[in-house]
Amino acid sequence: MPNMLKCAVAAILLQSGFAAAQGYPAGPLRMIVPFPPGGGTDILGRVIAQKLNEAWGQPVVVENRGGANGTIGAAVAAKAAPDGQTMLIVPSGFAVNPSIYKSLPFDPTRDLAPVTQFASNPSVLAVHPSFPPRTVKELIAFVKARPNEINYASSGNGSPPHLMTELFKLMTGIRMTHVPYKGGGPATVAVVAGEVPVYILAPAQAAPFLKAGRLRGLGVTSDKRDPAFPDLPTIAEAGVPGYAMTNWYGLFVPAGTPVTALRKLHAEMVRIVNLQEIKDRLAGEGSTVVGSTPEQFAAFLKAEMVKAARVVKAAGITASN
Repeated sequence: MPNMLKCAVAAILLQSGFAAAQGYPAGPLRMIVPFPPGGGTDILGRVIAQKLNEAWGQPVVVENRGGANGTIGAAVAAKAAPDGQTMLIVPSGFAVNPSIYKSLPFDPTRDLAPVTQFASNPSVLAVHPSFPPRTVKELIAFVKARPNEINYASSGNGSPPHLMTELFKLMTGIRMTHVPYKGGGPATVAVVAGEVPVYILAPAQAAPFLKAGRLRGLGVTSDKRDPAFPDLPTIAEAGVPGYAMTNWYGLFVPAGTPVTALRKLHAEMVRIVNLQEIKDRLAGEGSTVVGSTPEQFAAFLKAEMVKAARVVKAAGITASN
């Protein structure tokens, strides 16, 4: 191809890409939250959606599509038109699903394109106030004396609370019975109501109930104390040396979304999570802003899937337990 023709083609492609970026978004957007309202993913998703609406002047509709540890909502997003109008926000359980489900209605690495990792945060090991143990060591001793008699809640099979609790069980040798709920909101309601005594939950969910005395915090899952809960020890320092596991949140769009739209969305999302009011809000909930590039998020996700597979195999976790 002659050089002049090559230059002309390149110019046309550049102009079309610029035009596509200028024309995006083309109308109302939707943010799919693959869990019921009230959980940590839903709370963050709604904050991001509001800021995106303010910035772009387009409605951002939050759709809660709960079920199967987020796979139902993720499948909806994966099959949506690849135009950047549909987004999917997920927690770290997204990296676990390929290891616990024999088959998924979508391929998480082929059908969805990473946009950015929003933030990472520890979770809080909490119990109902009527539950006798007041420390991590007391909890371990109490459960050891009652193998399989004590129930613990999670937001679904393979969810972050499930994996975090299974890691806790593996490292302490205790045996508790898993009671999965359809999302963090229902699980929190159940523990606050006293239906289930133990739950590892997101800081955003835990904070108001801890302050009101309706839950008792025993420790945080990170390797360092959480500034949002300075009086709570890490689980490691409270009696389980080496224990550490955190949650994270990330954003995806359907694979095949034009690069120009993806890049524009990425830039806006990173700007939003780095707004001081958002950073302060996330910090107050124990989260640290990440704002990675699509490439960094893709590499991080790959590593997370490998790590999750090891925990799932060791704990014998399946979609039914």
